[in-house]
Amino acid sequence: MNLAQDSDAASDAPLILTARLPRDLHAWATRLRDAHFPPERNHLEAHVTLFHALPPSCRSELCDLLAAIVRENAPVQGQIEGIMSLGRGTAIKLSSPGMLDLRGRIADRFHGMLMPQDEHTPRLHVTVQNKVAPQEAKALQAELAPQVEPRAFSFAGFALYRYLGGPWGFIRDWSFRG
Repeated sequence: MNLAQDSDAASDAPLILTARLPRDLHAWATRLRDAHFPPERNHLEAHVTLFHALPPSCRSELCDLLAAIVRENAPVQGQIEGIMSLGRGTAIKLSSPGMLDLRGRIADRFHGMLMPQDEHTPRLHVTVQNKVAPQEAKALQAELAPQVEPRAFSFAGFALYRYLGGPWGFIRDWSFRG
């Protein structure tokens, strides 16, 4: 969906900003998610959420800011750290001081407009399973731990979506220079 294809209802939906994974990592994490996320709730591909619900009123300003950020920056380094427990789910734990710095710049720009969940610095991760029994989550963590080894990667850019009550509506993406 492009900017011109917004419906009135969708234009009032909160905005979700993600950090884009490189293609190979995105494909691998999406396969894990497809294999382990409860199918009735799996509406999305693998993603790294930076903001869960930005107000739709900030869309134009956000798009301008993201365009400036990607023009000024080469791909941002990240690291797979291993498996992370979500209590009732499992995730791939990531680290990236550079991405968190860029996220902080965005958060500063929209100070006073952020919902409580977006006011704090997130723990970067890719969810591969959620909303399952704790014992099921622990079993998957034990299974995946030896398979998920630390490795470096570069974030490709950002992607902006609209929350549609489960599925997300793609708005557009931005790629870092380089």
